[in-house]
Amino acid sequence: MQGGKHMAGGLELKTPFGKLYSTNITPDKKAGIGSYTFEQFDRAMRKGVAADGHNLYPAMPYPSYAKMSGEDMQALYDYLMNGVEPVAQPNKASEMKWPFSMRWGLSLWNKMFLENKPFVEDKTKSAAWNRGAYIVQGLGHCGSCHTPRGIAFQEKTMAQDGKNGNLFLAGSTVDAWHAVSLRDIWTEADIVEFLKTGRNKHATAYGTMTEVVGLSTQHFTQEDLQSIAVYLKSLPVTSKQVAATPKTTFVPQPAGEKLYKTAGGLGYDQFCSTCHRKDGMGVTGLFPPLAGNRSILSEDPTSAIHVTLSGWKSASTKGQPRVVGMPEFGNLTDEELADIITFMRTTWGNQATHVTAAQVKKVRDQIDLAKQDGTKFSTPRFANMLETANAEQVVYGMRLMTETKALLPDNVGNGLNCSSCHLNGGTVAKASPFVGVASQFPRYAARAGREIDLQDRINGCFKRSMHGKPVPKKSKEMQAMVAYFQWMNNGYKMNDKIPGRGIGKIDDAIVPDKTNGKKIYEAQCAVCHGQNGQGVQKPDGSYVFPAVWGDDSFNIGAGMARTYTAAAFIKSNMPMGHSTRFPLGHGGLSDQDAVDVAEYFSHVKRPDFAEKVNDWPNGEKPKDARY
Repeated sequence: MQGGKHMAGGLELKTPFGKLYSTNITPDKKAGIGSYTFEQFDRAMRKGVAADGHNLYPAMPYPSYAKMSGEDMQALYDYLMNGVEPVAQPNKASEMKWPFSMRWGLSLWNKMFLENKPFVEDKTKSAAWNRGAYIVQGLGHCGSCHTPRGIAFQEKTMAQDGKNGNLFLAGSTVDAWHAVSLRDIWTEADIVEFLKTGRNKHATAYGTMTEVVGLSTQHFTQEDLQSIAVYLKSLPVTSKQVAATPKTTFVPQPAGEKLYKTAGGLGYDQFCSTCHRKDGMGVTGLFPPLAGNRSILSEDPTSAIHVTLSGWKSASTKGQPRVVGMPEFGNLTDEELADIITFMRTTWGNQATHVTAAQVKKVRDQIDLAKQDGTKFSTPRFANMLETANAEQVVYGMRLMTETKALLPDNVGNGLNCSSCHLNGGTVAKASPFVGVASQFPRYAARAGREIDLQDRINGCFKRSMHGKPVPKKSKEMQAMVAYFQWMNNGYKMNDKIPGRGIGKIDDAIVPDKTNGKKIYEAQCAVCHGQNGQGVQKPDGSYVFPAVWGDDSFNIGAGMARTYTAAAFIKSNMPMGHSTRFPLGHGGLSDQDAVDVAEYFSHVKRPDFAEKVNDWPNGEKPKDARY
């Protein structure tokens, strides 16, 4: 059980017939298995019969463990009895529905489906193949999730030969997760990397596979991982379901106008593209690609729906110790999620069936979603722009905010976009959202020492944060950005209290520790912004994540160059992809750590600001101003 004591049980296991809970297998003599003889342990592992004679439910994969060698079974027994601390934690009673709560029926199940035969080597195959087959079919019990089950919840086959052998590891849906087919999957090197780190260039482990990698496969020897890969790659593609897998190398295609002219495309752009990118290719080592992703393309979209609803956290492994989070999007409607997932399954060259709101609801009803944080901030939806009379102009304004460098290269002097600070196009609470902003101008600005309008404020960002040149006020681009702000106004009026406005607050009495700030930066920030603050770039030079110091970052006139302004933003919004918090998995640093890392990165060398001599002409300069 998550957060529980090692091997003490209590993990909830959902089945179509009710709930089970894993049992205590520590050597405690009363609550655990400390009184088991080896013979009793061996019988439980191979035949599913406990020491007192009651039958175990086959959610405990004893049909797979039956393939274990006697030597391995003895070693496992010795480990549990001598290498695990006893825990006096009573077992939790199962909650199975009648008649499945009557365990006598399991004896009949065993007679019908249990193949109590140890693994037999195939002398025509290599040693690596046989070792891989032994692990996959037996100890690893991969078929428990990846092989389709019959009406009695039995695996339709326990190996790749014999009756129904073509269904072995061909994919299955259990507990609102779809375990993909393991046939014709990736290269051997990709398989080894995935099982060792939980990630490769194609995918990231999610759902129960996160636990498999984190608790199990990352600890396998390199030889065993390679043997598993050899065996999996040998499985023929014979079933009708698996035969549909494309054999040619996937070549991603541009999303095109579909990204901006459909509800699913705009929903994806708003909620998904920060991590998975507009081209669906993700970020190497962090966020998996969606273009060509087997889970996204699966005939059964259950997992794609499930992970979008509930989020996930990646496995923490020696090779990839930093946990990456997928936000929970359960507060989006079934229709919204159906549109977004359909977009992902039918774009960039992906060719899969559409997802319906009914399918999303079916999965939603099967899982327990976390309660929302109760914020009064109402997240605007990009998709709703399509309903406005000037939709084309408003969408263009949004794009100017999220693709500023690409669309206004003459006005942007570094690698930033407006959305580098105004996250998700200004739709995230406490990330300088644009909700209600249009109604707050014109207004007095202390830094300018005069009244400014909305266009002045926008151009202030172009000159400071983007170290560039102002956009002409009467230009098509400025009019589109203003239209976008007006669409985002949401009915607010001057001086209204707007939930989520700004970037939050942080106590400016906190004394920064730059040394600790460097440590925090290296541990939490460098993965996206680079060890030297240089950001992450694509081969064409465009930024995936922006530089936070150096010539291609914001200048000293930007608000983010000030310690406490940067700290408040960081506290509310960084690091991203760190948790399952909607909408960016953001936040998590303490106030002190936020101040420390802000002091560190904001004071590393960055461009000067020529107009700094004109700032705060009437006084009112904040104490953390850079000049």
